[in-house]
Amino acid sequence: MGLTLLATTHRVAPGLLTWKAWDALRSAGRVLTRPGHPLLPYLRDAGVSAEETAVPDPAALVAAAREAQVVWIAAPEGDEDLMRAVGALVVTDPLDVEVLHGSYDLPGARLLDLVAVMERLRRNCPWDREQTHETLVPYLLEESYEVLDTIETGDYGALREELGDVLMQVVFHSEVASERTDDTAFTIDDVAAGIVDKLVRRHPHVFADVAVSGADEVNANWEQIKAAERAAKSGADASALDGVPMGQPALTLAAQLQRRAGRMDAPDELVPTAGDTGDDLGIRLFALVREAADRGLDAEAELRAVSRVFRDRVRAWERRRAHG
Repeated sequence: MGLTLLATTHRVAPGLLTWKAWDALRSAGRVLTRPGHPLLPYLRDAGVSAEETAVPDPAALVAAAREAQVVWIAAPEGDEDLMRAVGALVVTDPLDVEVLHGSYDLPGARLLDLVAVMERLRRNCPWDREQTHETLVPYLLEESYEVLDTIETGDYGALREELGDVLMQVVFHSEVASERTDDTAFTIDDVAAGIVDKLVRRHPHVFADVAVSGADEVNANWEQIKAAERAAKSGADASALDGVPMGQPALTLAAQLQRRAGRMDAPDELVPTAGDTGDDLGIRLFALVREAADRGLDAEAELRAVSRVFRDRVRAWERRRAHG
């Protein structure tokens, strides 16, 4: 005699149970679960007779388990209160009680919860329902910069939360896109499939039989593959500068354009000079970006670092002034 509390996860399709779980179900004297449990159709298909009942009184469940081997199939979200109550009852009057996990979350399983939450918010929250790709842009930028700030300041304790905010924006945009009825519609699965295909395609040294000697050769192969992708997409009009977002911060934009041009050994005479624009300030900034790259520095990051020092000094000055 004994009691098995069978726990499953709702993030795995019902019926995908471990062999040990199925063995416990088939050999039990009684199998009990709530009415409408998602496992019920699969139990019937497997020839397992289950009794549908409301959550039993813990004492009654323990009493039944003293007369037969009982399996209680917990709700997908768990029955922690019932399990604790059963545990308290058998302390003074022992009974063989086992908590058996019939299915486990795979890595990434909680992403399913995020998708489900976002779908519900889109349906039921007036603010979320009104959002479009365009209205969400400021939030995506803001959340991305907050990730950057946590990394640059070394606040890794906050990084998980900030990455979650960025991930939510990706899921949000995907949910908005899934509602369209034309050929621009896509789902979060399409987004994931696209990046998986791209990563596999661009890492033939991992997923195919290409051999590399080190990181430099990986980078070279990466650029060749990207060039082939651009050519396939744009044909004769393909450019190494395709895909460079012109809306990004200006220092980062200049650095990216210079990197791409440098990979093609673009001649120096293409670099803007005095007279190409209305003022030479932009020319000097462009040159500083190039100087930073030559020194192995990121001009955007360097300017942010100086800006943080300035911010801290201004705040300290304000405090001193406030206190006389």
